[in-house]
Amino acid sequence: MRNDPAVKLIDSKGLRVDGRRLDELRPIKMEVGILDKANGSAYIEHGKNKILAAVYGPREAHPKHIALADRAVVRCRYHMAPFSVDERKSPAPSRRELELSKVIRESLEPAIMSEYFPRATIDIFIEVLQADAGTRCAGITAASLALADAGIPMRELVAACAAGKIEGKVILDLSDIEDKKGEADLPVALLPKSNVISLIQMDGSLSDEEFRQALDLSTDACRKIYEMQREALKLKYHIVRDGTEDKEEMAEVKA
Repeated sequence: MRNDPAVKLIDSKGLRVDGRRLDELRPIKMEVGILDKANGSAYIEHGKNKILAAVYGPREAHPKHIALADRAVVRCRYHMAPFSVDERKSPAPSRRELELSKVIRESLEPAIMSEYFPRATIDIFIEVLQADAGTRCAGITAASLALADAGIPMRELVAACAAGKIEGKVILDLSDIEDKKGEADLPVALLPKSNVISLIQMDGSLSDEEFRQALDLSTDACRKIYEMQREALKLKYHIVRDGTEDKEEMAEVKA
């Protein structure tokens, strides 16, 4: 990350390039159960990010040598579609995608009751259709919803959001230009009910005070996103009747 003086990210009124306040989330939409062939699925729009998550399992481990006698093996594949970024990327898994697959799996594992399914596997697939910074956090949020939709026993949902620093100011939920031109990025994943942080990473540098401020912003945002997740799950089973036509709702929150 670097701070480019030619690009003004915060105006004289304290508003960011997209008109948000420093502590404001991007608009978020969530929908659950949109893929018929998967055991569980979810779709999220977080800002301009558009991400699908699908879950298969629990099912018999294959190949058998990966099976664990005391719990299920959780596997995760994070992938960015070639058309998800401005310059077409290779469809082959990149080093970053392999790293984020591991990071996302480790952030979700504390919430999954994998001990109920020995010698089984639970497979999570995350496909980024359009990227706009914060895809790992949005992917975690969507994957957690897909796990719940699949009926996988979970201790609680996992919600994720990032904070960072631009032009010396700590901000919430960086957009693409803020991520590229900013000074720091702090992704956080949270189990809100137990207040357990399952992921925390940092790119850039923050003072002790800035770190605490960014962490507070991220965890507060995770709790708001958690409430959106709950509403999205409820709406899957809520039918609004309008005359003779049934309409399914989609969870939408503009923070």
